[in-house]
Amino acid sequence: MTIQVFGHKSPDTDSTGSPIAWAWYLSEVRGTPAEAKLLGQPNTEAAFVLERWKLDTPEIISDVAEGDAVVIVDTNNPAELPASINKADIQGIIDHHKLVGGLETKGPIEIRVEPLACTSTILYKMMGKDIARAPEGVKGAMLSCILSDTLGFRSPTTTQEDEAIAHALAKDLGVDIEAYTEEMLAAKSDVSEFSDAELLRMDSKEYTVEGVGLRVSVLETTSPKQILARKESLMGAMPGVAQEDGADEVLLFIVDILNEEATLLVPNDRVKTIAEKSFDATVEGDSVVLPGVMSRKKQIIPVLTM
Repeated sequence: MTIQVFGHKSPDTDSTGSPIAWAWYLSEVRGTPAEAKLLGQPNTEAAFVLERWKLDTPEIISDVAEGDAVVIVDTNNPAELPASINKADIQGIIDHHKLVGGLETKGPIEIRVEPLACTSTILYKMMGKDIARAPEGVKGAMLSCILSDTLGFRSPTTTQEDEAIAHALAKDLGVDIEAYTEEMLAAKSDVSEFSDAELLRMDSKEYTVEGVGLRVSVLETTSPKQILARKESLMGAMPGVAQEDGADEVLLFIVDILNEEATLLVPNDRVKTIAEKSFDATVEGDSVVLPGVMSRKKQIIPVLTM
């Protein structure tokens, strides 16, 4: 049986590139047939990476069947996975996020969770010397994942291991990290073709805080003005997106990569309370700037309170 390797819904670069890399490793090194899958359309940066490294876009699936062999990367949260995930035969989990709970396996499995900025950093370590056998496209995808998740080493989640492995991959590929990061960030920042609802779901994760269901969305950009110009329509779309997705509120953080700060849109009193209590901020109007906030995993999710 071919193993399906996939990450989370609303796939970013890491949840697009890491399944490709690990499926290659399982198939070509371990001799276990595997295929990368996606749980949605890749975002603009991930699409750029696929084109840049001449990689085929993995098949997009909406669910898994009972007994399907799967390996999950870049998440361990059932809310970010297919509805039938616990009916599948989960054979491995490789992740860099906190443990959420709720996944069930048929037996003991291989699990690797490390406090690193990127799943591909973990994959590189797991591959060991076999990384030398990887084709250019796989190495390019892994480098792209690390540069994306670290925001070009600007993110507070960045570790020495992430940076060292990125430099090793870049040297192997003959890539100028700074120039390539600029290309990736430019691709990530071009959101002009997306609807408000698509933007709110583009890079989002579901969390429950004190019984309140939140869709926590992050848009990382070098052109925050382009998104802030749509502030009113984005806030107008939030109630509909929340209702359709079974959430109580949508929190949208627009991360200004170059100025290293985030702007949180504040459409109502409940979000205002969340902003003030979570970030010790004073909210005046329909948005608030949060200096230094760049990471959902490290600086947003852990502090959310009502």
